[in-house]
This record gives sequence, C-alpha cells and structure tokens, in this order.
Amino acid sequence: MSRRRTTKLGYNDEHARSGLTTGLPEIETWPNQYKGYEITIEIPEYTAICPKTQLPDFGTIRIRYMPDQACVELKSLKLYIHAYRNVGIFYENAVNRILQDLVKACHPVWASVTGEFTARGGLRSVIEAKYPS
Repeated sequence: MSRRRTTKLGYNDEHARSGLTTGLPEIETWPNQYKGYEITIEIPEYTAICPKTQLPDFGTIRIRYMPDQACVELKSLKLYIHAYRNVGIFYENAVNRILQDLVKACHPVWASVTGEFTARGGLRSVIEAKYPS
C-alpha cells in the first residue's frame, strides 16, 4: 500500500508531480547553418497555475543555448510556452521541463533556462536549469 506524503502546509507528492507529464505543443526546429554562436530568447509573459492554490503564477523565462544541428522555431516555442497558462506546475518543475523539452527538440551544444518569477508574499524566485548539468 502506497502512502501519500504530506507536509505541514498540505503539499503532497501529487502537487510535486503536477504538470510534469501534461501534453504540450511540440517545439519545432529548423536546420542550423552556422556553428559557435549563442541564442538568447526572452519570454516576459509566462504564466501557469500553482498546483496547490490554483492561483496564477507570472514570470519571465529566459532561454540561452548554443545550437548544434537545429535552431528552435520561435512560433512553436511561443505556442509551447503559452500552453503553460492552463497547467498546474511549480516554478522549479516548469523551468526543468522547459529545458528538458528544448534539449529533446534541438539537441543543443549547451543550454540554460532561467525563470524569474513575480514576487508573491514578499518573495521573488529565480530558478535556473542547465544542460549538460
């Protein structure tokens, strides 16, 4: 029999896993023609739902990567990021999932995803995930 862990504040394993396997639009790519350069993409209108409170979370997502064989197609990235607005997911999980999906799509030389989230309750969070880790 599995036991559901719950913290004093009522967070549980279900909250922690929320959004990790939600279906999202595919990030498309196009063939890269050059080597040895860096791309930075800033998305200032990220929003998702807190899986515990169901309140909206807002922030800026910054993607930096060095392309290898493929570059990220921006319209598909926009649709992918905007799909998070209906997803219950913690900041930390969102940043790591975005990185995971980016790496899966374009197999960069290296990449980082940084989420700078709007202050809530007097606290502002900045989360960064890197590939390779």
